[in-house]
Amino acid sequence: MTTITDLYPSRGTSEVSVPRQDPVVWSEPGAPGPIPADALQGYERDGFLAVEQLIDDDEVALYRAELERMVTDPAVRADERSIIEPQSQEIRSVFEVHRTSEIFAQLVRDERVVGRARQILGSDVYVHQSRINVKPGFGASGFYWHSDFETWHAEDGLPNMRTVSVSIALTENHDTNGGLMIMPGSHHTFLGCSGATPKDNYKKSLQMQDAGTPSDEALTKYASQHGIKLFTGRAGSATWFDCNCMHGSGDNITPFPRSNVFIVFNSVENAAVEPFAAPVRRPEFIGSTDFTPVK
Repeated sequence: MTTITDLYPSRGTSEVSVPRQDPVVWSEPGAPGPIPADALQGYERDGFLAVEQLIDDDEVALYRAELERMVTDPAVRADERSIIEPQSQEIRSVFEVHRTSEIFAQLVRDERVVGRARQILGSDVYVHQSRINVKPGFGASGFYWHSDFETWHAEDGLPNMRTVSVSIALTENHDTNGGLMIMPGSHHTFLGCSGATPKDNYKKSLQMQDAGTPSDEALTKYASQHGIKLFTGRAGSATWFDCNCMHGSGDNITPFPRSNVFIVFNSVENAAVEPFAAPVRRPEFIGSTDFTPVK
């Protein structure tokens, strides 16, 4: 049996800080791809890449219509892949949309999308997770500060930081309607959180995070060191960000909805193993074990 070294311990008795052990950009310098060299350097430094218009207005209309179809379909609502807001009882997220919707599957295969993932990760990629996030106006709750990699490592078994996410805006991202916030440069340090992972933690964490949440002291230190970047932009814009970025979003108490499609690409050379800090792995629709490359 092959032993996998845990480079990023977490969910122990105390919070720990570990320097990143992996590259941020895995492709060789000068490797071809849709991201210009200066933008790739910015991604290496800051942990994110903002694209003003990844998809055009007609495509936005197509994907928004598909989002609306899914969140109003009783069968989708009843599916375990749909996460419901505790207070409003409205759909918060729908997972595995690249498998349940051919329209979103086409978006995943789009070279503007998967090509950037391959360039950043330096290999073929597969979809570790996909979902649509729905943040309607008048009270939709946010996502508290966290590193995705901390969860994906602890609960899904991703060994290394060779994973990138893209959030594609399907509505206008104002500075007031609960937009994505990232601490630039925070991806260079791994913060291992304290506290054991409860069984079936995902059932609670997808509605309101608990395990895997940094302390107030750590977040204050991170914010003081790195600052906070709030992302705004028109529908069709996109933000790529490293798996270890400290990020979150606030509640949306405005009348203006904020919805997006969220895709997580993982390198085929970083396939999931057994969870590093959880009694059982999360369901397939949250952390895929189908490592088939996107073509």
